Amino acid sequence: MLKPELNRRLTQVGPGTPGGDLLRRYWWPIAPSVDVGPEPLERRLLGEDLVLFRTREGDVGLLERQCPHRSTSLGLGYVDQPRTPEAAGSPSGLRCGYHGWLFGTDGRCLEQPGEPADSTFKDRIRAQSYRVQELGGLVFAYLGPEPAPLLPRYDLFVWDDVWRDIGHAELPCNFLQIMENSVDPHHVEWLHGRYDAFLRELSGAPASEVLTKKHLKVAFDVFEHGILKRRVLEGQTEDDEDWKVGHPLVFPSMLRIGGGGLNFFQIRVPIDDENTWHVWYQTYQPGGSVPPQETVPAYEVPLYDSRGKLLRDYVDGQDITAWVTQGRITPREREHLGSSDVGVMALRRLFAEQIDRVAAGEDPLCTYRDETTNQVITLPQEKEKFGGGDAFRREFLLHGQTRYSPILHDVLALFGDHDLVGRRAVEPV
Repeated sequence: MLKPELNRRLTQVGPGTPGGDLLRRYWWPIAPSVDVGPEPLERRLLGEDLVLFRTREGDVGLLERQCPHRSTSLGLGYVDQPRTPEAAGSPSGLRCGYHGWLFGTDGRCLEQPGEPADSTFKDRIRAQSYRVQELGGLVFAYLGPEPAPLLPRYDLFVWDDVWRDIGHAELPCNFLQIMENSVDPHHVEWLHGRYDAFLRELSGAPASEVLTKKHLKVAFDVFEHGILKRRVLEGQTEDDEDWKVGHPLVFPSMLRIGGGGLNFFQIRVPIDDENTWHVWYQTYQPGGSVPPQETVPAYEVPLYDSRGKLLRDYVDGQDITAWVTQGRITPREREHLGSSDVGVMALRRLFAEQIDRVAAGEDPLCTYRDETTNQVITLPQEKEKFGGGDAFRREFLLHGQTRYSPILHDVLALFGDHDLVGRRAVEPV
């Protein structure tokens, strides 16, 4: 149980809130690179409304959404070259479609077509701009104070000889209840094991053998990257990778998981207090060299079926249903935590501690400022997930949100899983 004031402290993400001050110390994915072009994208991050665009020179800009002129959204705009003679040859920028004011990626006002030619008014106007970087097929944004930390080069973002794709969805709930799911391993055997078996029985398909094993022992160790999750499943010992290696919740907003050459991040990006942009970042690593990808494809993961009900016939849909049906913000004053919720309690303590660190003027956990330690940040993760990496991969490719990937059949062929091509997700694997 949490008192309402503590719940707000942990869940509010806007400017000037304790949680928002913490989260602004991190870089956040804001869009797949493939989606960013000359037509601006309207985005919302940490309660702030923004526009994202790519100039003709290939640079990415991120500005406040409201034009400094008359507050029209810069989403009503387009990338254009400066048109005045003195600006000939200058880089392109984002032109407001309402009155033609032109802004560079740094927020400087470059042109005001309605003003006299000799006016210096534009030199006194600037739109709020934010730092952006691209890495691994994603555009990341930093909304916090200077000096900005380095964008962490986590291993999946920089590995060679892998394929990648990016699934994403906007979820109508706060990011923290999603993160708490990541330190709640007991839900796996019930939600993805027994509840899923019930749904498969209704459809005439046999239950999964990968996700039904009972948890005999769990542990949550706070370490340099966040919280390391470890477990012993029925039929396992402490010599198995699920206990000896485990996998991490990367503070503040990412889960690393995988096995059998399928490794992925689940990144929970706070849009505002009541909405989250969920990103599934997959890497496919069969071993050896793989043909290069021209771009990293991105796809939307649907939330609802034709009846308007939340989809729950696959692993991620079951998770989404569990998160969203708690309400926009989980009413934690009503909950009753047991001994099996030790991971949830550990995560809440970690958030509270890091909020206090920022309030004291210190860098929070997972802040990188040394280039030498940021070349490749290797994260621990078991390869033989749940005691069988290949079985885990085959199960999740068809029974996870990857079933919506535009390259799914190519990925199955990449791993030699030709028997799965064309198979429905509810069929046995």
